This record gives sequence, C-alpha cells and structure tokens, in this order.
Amino acid sequence: MNKKTVRDIDVKGKKVLVRCDFNVPQDENLNITDNRRIVGALETIKYLLDNSAKVILCSHLGRPKGQVKPEFSLAPVAKELSRLLGKEVKLAGDIIGESAKELVNNIKEGEAILLENVRFDKREEENDPEFSKELASLAEIYVNDAFGTAHRAHASTAGVAAYLPAVSGFLIEKELKFLGEALNNPKRPFVAIMGGKKVSDKIEVIEKLLEKVDTLMIVGAMEYTFFKAQGHSVGNSICEEDKLELANSLMEKAKEKGVKFMLPVDTKVGKEFDKDTESKVVKTTEMPEGWIGLDIGPETVELYSKELENAATVLWNGPAGLSEFEQFAFGTNSIANKLANINAVTVIGGGDSAAAVEKAGVADKMTHISTGGGASLEYLEGKLLPGIECLDEVEK
Repeated sequence: MNKKTVRDIDVKGKKVLVRCDFNVPQDENLNITDNRRIVGALETIKYLLDNSAKVILCSHLGRPKGQVKPEFSLAPVAKELSRLLGKEVKLAGDIIGESAKELVNNIKEGEAILLENVRFDKREEENDPEFSKELASLAEIYVNDAFGTAHRAHASTAGVAAYLPAVSGFLIEKELKFLGEALNNPKRPFVAIMGGKKVSDKIEVIEKLLEKVDTLMIVGAMEYTFFKAQGHSVGNSICEEDKLELANSLMEKAKEKGVKFMLPVDTKVGKEFDKDTESKVVKTTEMPEGWIGLDIGPETVELYSKELENAATVLWNGPAGLSEFEQFAFGTNSIANKLANINAVTVIGGGDSAAAVEKAGVADKMTHISTGGGASLEYLEGKLLPGIECLDEVEK
C-alpha cells in the first residue's frame, strides 16, 4: 500500500496525535505482564520526539464499553512509557475534556502526553463524527501506528483522518511491508503453516493462500475436520461437522493449483482436556474412540521440518496443539525452533503464534512478528483495513 509515513511530513513544532496499541495484559494488581506492544510503538514515538513534535498519544485498553472504569485506566501504560523513554509522559484525566486540553495546550516540543483510554467514551467504537472531530481538534497531524486495531473503523483509528493530514507510523509500515511481501512477492518456495481450532476461522485465509503458496501445512485442531472429511474417525477431537464438504473442496483446490497440501501423519491424543491427562501418540488415520487429538506427533514434526528446510518464505498462523499445556506443546515449540534455525523470511501472523515464539525464546530470530492477530488475518484475506485505508497516499 502506497501510504505516507511520518517520514513524509514535517512534524517540527506540530501537535501530532498518535494512535498506538497499548492494549497490554495486566495482573490483578494492574502490573503490566507483557510490554511488547508498548516497546513496538517506541520507534515512532522517539522519531517524533527527536524531530521536535508535540506528541499526543492515545489508545484503548480492554473493553470498558463506553464507561470509565479504573481497572482499564492507561495509568500503568504512562508509567511504563516514562520508564522506557527516560522522560515523563503525563496522563490526562480524560480524552477530550478539560484535563486533556490543558495538557495539550502546555505541551512543549519534544514532549509526549497520553490521553486516557479512548474506549471510556462509547462514541469511540461508534466512530462518531462529532467525537472524531473533537479528538482531531487537539492536533495538527494524525499518525496511526496501531496495526492491532487497524481492522476496526473507530473514531481514533479511522474517524480522525477525515479532519487531519493522516500518515502511518513505522510499526504499520513494517506490518504492510512484511505481510504484503509475503503475499504478493514472496521468495520461493513459499510455505504457509495454518493452525488453530477451526477451519471456519481461517477459510478465507486458506483460500487466498492456495493462490500464492507452494506448500500449505495444516496443524492444530482444524486438522481433524480434514481427516473426518476423508472418512477417518477423529475420536472426540474438535471437528466441524458442517465444514466437511468445504474441507474436501479446499484439498481439491490445492490439487488443482499444484499446491503441496500437508496434513499431520501422527497425533498426540489425550483422554480429556486436562494438562495431566493420560496421553499417547497414534497414527492420525487411526484415532482411538473416546480420545482427543491435542498435538501433532514426532513423525509429523520431522516431516514438516524437512519441508521447512527448503523454504525461502514461511508464514505461520495458529498453534499446532493445546500448547498452553506442557505435554501438548511439543509440536508448537518444535515449529518455533525450526523457524528460528532456517535461512528463510519468517513471518509470524500474530496472536497465539506470536506468543509461542516468544515463549520458546526465539522471537528475535524471526524476520517479522505481527502485532495484530485479527488485523493480520483480515489483511491476509485481502480485506481492506479501515485504519490503513484512511491514510494519505504518497503523491505519484
């Protein structure tokens, strides 16, 4: 996408409203347990500060549903930002009220402030034009760097762009570069690994990928719908009975397109959904009655690893099993470690896969880890993202 970035405009002395994704997890004492999203926004924020902008940051946190709820305050984020930047980031007591206006009026070049949670006002998610206009009136330039919410047409992600020059930050630029290149101009062979629970969640992505990839590997609970479609028993595994025809048509489409469509050859099954359940490895085509498929088996890991060794581009979205339980995390961890050790462009499509490479300690070995689960899926499906569509085009 040919969108302007912060590099394409003069920000010196200007009030710049930056939409970030500070929707970070916290413990019961409101301590941030994972600051990756805040760290991800630093490059854009530092660039603006270094170029003498007056930076007004905004974000949502959680789902307060238009109500002011202290547990969803951005106070912990302001504190963490101040620590990471080495300078104070003051938090406004509201979004577009007296407190916000006072901070905005007194902000100096090279300083940053943070508005309170934009979702404390129900008009944010309604993309209310009046609210968008008021938010925009605080600034002279709008920067969207919240890829995680770019698929939502909210006031702070799209609405404000109607009233201000609108450009992307470095995080969105990076997302579009790597996801876009993986889809439109991949180095080949191009391998996609698709996991997760349901085929129905990933239909459009799989269909789109079948037009682009050389190999498609299926992992996770969605594999059982494909096996059932082929007439195999899947025990008590998750299976979408109403998607069997679809599963067959996807396998047929792969054949027509000359795409190598890989399904697991063995499965680690458990008696029940429990971290300490009895488990064993079986051939995927010989699932025992009453057991549940909860991970790919060692033979599959070996088979997939061999295929991945030749890949030049790999896109991974969705875990290989119930990886939150240690005894069913082998498949997911093995994929993460394999991707860390191959000479390929590795793009991780956000969500659980991003958490998996982080947990395996190999995040720094990946070419790109997407910050937006839902947004990256919609982008891969070929959908237009409102938070990106609204940005100004580079003049040709």
